[in-house]
Amino acid sequence: MKELSHFIAGQIVKGTSGRFGDVFNPATGEVQAKVALASRAEMRKAVDAALKVFPEWAAVNPQRRARVMFNFKSLVEKNMDQLARMLSDEHGKVLADARGDVQRGLEVIEFSCGIPHLQKGEYTEGAGPGIDIYSMRQPLGVVAGITPFNFPAMIPMWMFGVAIACGNCFINKPSEKDPSVPLRLAELMMEAGAPAGVLQVVNGDKEAVDAILEDPDIKAVSFVGSTAIAEYVYSRGTSHGKRVQAMGGAKNHAIIMPDADLDQVTNELIGAGYGSAGERCMAISVAVPVGEKTADALVKKLKPRVEALRVGIPTDPESDYGPMVTAQQRDKVKDYIEMGVKEGAELVVDGRGFKMQGYDKGFYLGGSLFDRVTPNMKTYQEEIFGPVLQIARAKDFDEAISLPSNHTYGNGVAIFTRDGDAAREFAAKVNVGMVGINIPIPVPLAYHTFGGWKRSAFGDVNQHGTEGVRFWTKIKTVTQRWPKGGVRENVDFNIPTMR
Repeated sequence: MKELSHFIAGQIVKGTSGRFGDVFNPATGEVQAKVALASRAEMRKAVDAALKVFPEWAAVNPQRRARVMFNFKSLVEKNMDQLARMLSDEHGKVLADARGDVQRGLEVIEFSCGIPHLQKGEYTEGAGPGIDIYSMRQPLGVVAGITPFNFPAMIPMWMFGVAIACGNCFINKPSEKDPSVPLRLAELMMEAGAPAGVLQVVNGDKEAVDAILEDPDIKAVSFVGSTAIAEYVYSRGTSHGKRVQAMGGAKNHAIIMPDADLDQVTNELIGAGYGSAGERCMAISVAVPVGEKTADALVKKLKPRVEALRVGIPTDPESDYGPMVTAQQRDKVKDYIEMGVKEGAELVVDGRGFKMQGYDKGFYLGGSLFDRVTPNMKTYQEEIFGPVLQIARAKDFDEAISLPSNHTYGNGVAIFTRDGDAAREFAAKVNVGMVGINIPIPVPLAYHTFGGWKRSAFGDVNQHGTEGVRFWTKIKTVTQRWPKGGVRENVDFNIPTMR
């Protein structure tokens, strides 16, 4: 049985805790590897290695750090097929989607290559008599990321790309469900020219997470996962004096106005609702057609498309999506479907009976479609995180905008319309962090920032873009004066002003 270990101080290090987790092949349901689960002592070894190299890496000038990121980008591109296959084998994404996972992470690496400009401070000449003021952005030190199973390439690169470019040393604790890609990315970062200890991977479970949150030498933590754990990470990390950004769950709505092109909307909802088996924090999980006529027409178009979804093995280019990451995750989604039926929603398409011929033990689940879902239903209130699309009908625009605005989560939202005024009003008023206008998955590009509102995010600073530079650095402001003559004759007891 293959054993996956840690990457500490520039080399693969076998686990010593004696604890292991199963890494499945979702397509077959078989255990394909064992991953070592780190102890606190093993996490501390990674921290010590990072502390040792941090002064050296922080002193490297920004353009040289940028060159390492350029080299890393080239190496990831060179190894794209290998990374996509590794990702697909452990997560279950179809290969095209796996390549997209890697590519969206690479876009943040490309952004990080501009660190000489991004990390510049500010300068004011002549702020007072002979006085200049300037600021500098300096790295925090040893930082960490706790990354989820659903994007094992993209989200680690979202975090460590900016953090490392800023001069920090980064420890990644990936999901134990699919750890191979983060390990390979750490090897490639070394090959790109980063010193040993700049990027490390420590696999583990809650013990490793708590070690990160409580270690006094880890200065900042970024997290992506469920809301319950995000809140735990934020509260525990900040109570130990850390800077924390913790991204949680979502319930992303798509508002469909009566003037929308329903053929376009249907295509967008199928891709955004069922792609990657719905295991995306930015998946559209609730469609909100405005008016009964719009709703009836949408259901009529969606039903045959959901029934025709091609669920298959990840390596089949004809597959729309592959299996779910684990049997536990699949069964959890099945339970939500049963709950929706009991709550009184209309199950238009039931995907629970899907069987993949020749892969009976794989973690497959067909697409499901609910209609007439209401806000009081638990299945509407909670994140399902699977290939399930719910339709919540709204009588008018005001009711439609109130649904995502009043929901517990506030990650992403979309509106489909030809009316620019309605779109503008929606974008201004909706109480959600990321908005798409005729865009089903409004994930901003790398030079903008990613982050939701309400219980979708904990912390004040978002991921990547200039917000990411702010998160991974601390600002120091210097006020300087170079006197022309000798010592001042009088002592001034007043607070200094620039008059």
